Amino acid sequence: MNHEPPIPINHAINLAGKLEMIARNRAIAAFTVTGLMLLAGLLIAFTAFREIEAAAEARKFSYTIINQANDLLSELRDAETGQRGYALTGEQVFLTPYLKAQQYLDKHLQSLSNITLIPEAKTHLTRLIPLFSAKMASMAKAIVNRNAVPILPAPELGDEIQGRLIMDAIRTEMAGFVAIEERRLAENEAQFQATLLRLFGIMVAASLTTVCFALWFAYLIYLQAKQHVSHLVHLKTQDLLILQEQSNTLLTEANNTLQANEEKLSVTLKSIGDAVIATDVEACVTLLNPVAELLTGWTEADAKGRKVDEIFHIISQETRLAATIPIMAALARGTVQGLANHTILIARSGIEYAIADSCAPIRAKTGEVIGAVLVFRNVTAEYQAQQQLRDSAALVHSVFNTVVDGIITLHSCGGLIASVNPATERMFGYPSDALIGTHINVLIPDFKANPCDMCLEYAQAQADDCGLSREVMGQRKNGKLFPLEMAISEMDLGGQRFFTGILRDNTARKEAEAERALLYQQLQAKNAELEDARAVADTANLAKSDFLSSMSHELRSPLNAILGFAQLMDANAASLTPSQKLGIGQILQSGWYLLDLINEILDLAIIESGRLSLSPEPVLLNDVLDDCLAMVTAQAQQSNIRLQFPLLHSPRYVEADRTRLKQALINLLTNAIKYNCLGGTVTVRCSANIGGRIRISVQDLGAGLSSQQQAHLFQPFNRLGQENGAQEGTGIGLVVSKRLIELMGGTIGVDSVVGVGSVFWLELNASFAPKLAPPKLPSSSTEHVHTETAPPRRYTVLCVEDNPANLLLMQSLLAGRPELDLLTAADGYKGIELARKQQPDVILMDINLPGISGITAMQILLKDPLTAHIPVLALSANAMPQDVVKGMQAGFFSYLTKPIKVNEFMDTLDLALKHNNALPQKPPTRTK
Repeated sequence: MNHEPPIPINHAINLAGKLEMIARNRAIAAFTVTGLMLLAGLLIAFTAFREIEAAAEARKFSYTIINQANDLLSELRDAETGQRGYALTGEQVFLTPYLKAQQYLDKHLQSLSNITLIPEAKTHLTRLIPLFSAKMASMAKAIVNRNAVPILPAPELGDEIQGRLIMDAIRTEMAGFVAIEERRLAENEAQFQATLLRLFGIMVAASLTTVCFALWFAYLIYLQAKQHVSHLVHLKTQDLLILQEQSNTLLTEANNTLQANEEKLSVTLKSIGDAVIATDVEACVTLLNPVAELLTGWTEADAKGRKVDEIFHIISQETRLAATIPIMAALARGTVQGLANHTILIARSGIEYAIADSCAPIRAKTGEVIGAVLVFRNVTAEYQAQQQLRDSAALVHSVFNTVVDGIITLHSCGGLIASVNPATERMFGYPSDALIGTHINVLIPDFKANPCDMCLEYAQAQADDCGLSREVMGQRKNGKLFPLEMAISEMDLGGQRFFTGILRDNTARKEAEAERALLYQQLQAKNAELEDARAVADTANLAKSDFLSSMSHELRSPLNAILGFAQLMDANAASLTPSQKLGIGQILQSGWYLLDLINEILDLAIIESGRLSLSPEPVLLNDVLDDCLAMVTAQAQQSNIRLQFPLLHSPRYVEADRTRLKQALINLLTNAIKYNCLGGTVTVRCSANIGGRIRISVQDLGAGLSSQQQAHLFQPFNRLGQENGAQEGTGIGLVVSKRLIELMGGTIGVDSVVGVGSVFWLELNASFAPKLAPPKLPSSSTEHVHTETAPPRRYTVLCVEDNPANLLLMQSLLAGRPELDLLTAADGYKGIELARKQQPDVILMDINLPGISGITAMQILLKDPLTAHIPVLALSANAMPQDVVKGMQAGFFSYLTKPIKVNEFMDTLDLALKHNNALPQKPPTRTK
C-alpha cells in the first residue's frame, strides 16, 4: 500500500480551513441535496403512483377485452350446441342460445371491435365478422332443414364439413386475437410490476437517505476530521465497485450463454428421433432423453447415478446371451464404438426392441475422457420389413420354381427370352441355359423372327387387354406341336420394359374335353334310362298306394261292424253272462289290435314312400308327457306296472310334429310295459343336452337286449325271437318310431344290459315357446246366449251307407237315442233326394258309394240352398292321412274313420246336432 508524504503545518492549517470550509459547503450542499432528493423522491413517488394507476387500468382493460372475446366465442359455441340439440331432438328449448346469439352476437362483436385499440387485433376481428355470419347462416340452414323434415335426417357431409371448417377458422382467428391481447396484458403486467418495484426502491432509497442524513448530521464533526481519508477510501471503493460490476456483468453474460447452450442441447436431445444416454467416466448415467426413457422404461430421475448396465440391458438376438455395452470400450479406449448386428434391448417392463447404436467418448478441453454418449434407435420395424421382404422374395422364388405353369420373361424389344422357370424347361424339353437369349419363336412359332415383330406389341393387340389369355401352338424340343394357353402381362424392372408370359399345356385339357363330351353323351343316354325307370317306379309306387288305400278300406269296413257291435254289447254288460263278457272283451282286444296293426303297416308304407306330411312346430313336452301318461295308465295297471314320469318345473319345448311325437312315445311306453318284469317300473326322464337338444328316455326293468339283438332292433317285422312269446306284436312299431323321429330331425337309440333292463331314448332339437295370437273376441252373432230352457225336440239323422252290416250298426247305435229318427239311403243319389225332402238335422255320409262318391254327394248338398246348412259327417274306411285331409278340405263337418269308436262318434254327432240347432232359421221346405 502506498503512503502519502508528510504535510507541512501551515499547509495543514490551510488545509484544515479549506477542509472546514469544504465541510461547511458540503453540509450546506448536503442539506440542499437532501431536500432536493426528498422533493425528487416525492415527485418520483407521485409519478410512480400515477404509472401504477395507469398500468392497473390498462391491465383491467386487457382483462375486459379478453373476457368479452371468450364470452363471444362461448355464445357461438352455445348456439352451435343448441342447434345440434335441436337437430337431434326437435325441441325448441335448444334454440334459446342460438336466438340469443342471433340477436346480440353482431352487437357484441361490434362492441369488442370498438374497444380494441391494437391494430393487429382489429385485423383479426375484421376477419371474424364474415366467419361469424357464415357460421350463423350455416346453423340457420340446418334449423330450416330440421323444421322441414320432422324425422331426423342424415346430416349432409358437405354442410357438416363446411360448418367444422368455419368453426375451426373462427377458433383460429379468435385465438390470434386473444393471443395479441394476452401479450398486451403481459406487457401491462410487467410494467405494473416494474412500477411497483421502482416505487418500492424509491421508498427504500428515501428511507435510507433519511437515515443516512441523520447519521451523517450526528457525526458531522467526526466525519470532517476523517473527510480526506474517507474521500480516498471512497474513491478506492468506487474503483473496486466498478471492477466488481464489470466482473458481475461478464459472469452474467457467461451464465446466460451457458444456459442458452444448455437449453439448445436439451431441445435438440428431446427433438431427435434417436435415443441418447450420457454417462460420466465411471459409466454412471447422467442424461436420458425422452426416446431413451421410452425404450429403456427408465425415467431420467430414476436412472441418474446408476450404472449404465442397469439401465441399458442388451442381449444377442441369436444366442440370447448378454451383450457387451459399447460405453465400457469407449471409456477405456477413447474411441467410437458400435453394437454388433441383431442386438436386443430389454426394457424395464420386459418389452424387447431390436436396436442399432454407436457410442463415442466425451472429452474435456484438455483431451481427457470425462464420459461417454450412447446413441441408439429402435429398428424392430425395419428388421420386420426386411424379413418380410426376404420372405416375400423367397415365396416368389418358391412359387416361380414350383408352379405347374410355365413362366417366361421377355425383353420388350427383340422378343428375347430373359428367364424361364423349371416348369417351362419340363414343358418344352430345353434347359434354361439354352433358352435364355433366344427368340420366343423357338418355343412358340406364332411369333415370327421378323424385325417388325421384335417388340411383341402385336401380341398384346391380339388380346383384348393385357393379362387376358389366348390359345397358341407350342413346339417342344423334339419338334412336336401341342396346344398352349398363353397370358401376357407387361412390367417395368430396373428402368427396362419386359413382358411376362404365363404358359399352360392344354394337351390334357383338350383330351379331357373330348372324354367329357363322350361321357356327356353316355350320361344323357343313362339319364333317359333312369327317367324310364323312375316312371316305372312311380307307377309301381302309385299302384302300391292305391293297393294300400284299397286294403285299408276293405279291412276297416268289416272291422267297423265287428267293433261297433262289440262296443254296443259291451255297453250292455249288465245283461251278459261272465263268459259272454269275456268273449266280447276278446273280440274288442283282437279287433283293436288288428286295427293298430293295419295303422302301423300303413304308416310304414307312407313313410317309405316319402309322402308322409309332418307339421313341425314348438311342442310343449309337459303337455305331451301328461297325455302319454293318461293313455298308458290303464295298460300299466292291467299289467301291474308302476309308472314314474318326471315333474317338469319349467316349460320345455321341442321342434316336432305333436301327433307323431306322441305316437313314437306311446310306442316306447307300451313296449316298456309289455316287456317289463312282473311288478316292474317304467321310468321316464327328460334332460337337456349340450348342443341345444332335449333327450327323453324310457327305462324298463325287463330282460334286456344283447348286442346281437340291438343290431337287429330297428328292422321291420323283426321281433328279436319274441314271435312265440306271450306278448303280441308285429315288429313294426319301433321302425315307425325311428323313421318318425328322424324325419323330425331327431335321433333314437337304446342302451340295454341283459338281466338289468333297457333304456330307449330319443333326442330332438330344443325350441322356444311360440308367440300366441291374441284371443278372438266373440262375434256379434254369437254374443247373445239363450238362457231359457228350450223344450225337448226330435232330430232326424240321415245315414247314406251301402254296406248292410254298417247300416245295421248305425240303427243299433241310434236305437238307444229315442230323440233321434234315423233315415237310410243305399247310394248318393237317394241320399240327396231324401235330404231335400226330409231336411234332416245331420247327414252321415260314406265315401265309397255306388254311383257317385260321398264327397260328390256332399258337394251337391252344399251347393243347394235347401241343404247347404245341414252338417255332413264323413264315416269312411278311407283312413289314409291324405284321405282325411281331402275330405275336410272338401267341406265335411267332421271326418270319422272306420272302425268307429262309439264314444267319439256320439260326441261328434252331438256336436253336429248342436251346431244345426244353433242356426238362426232353416230355409223353407220345397213344395211339389
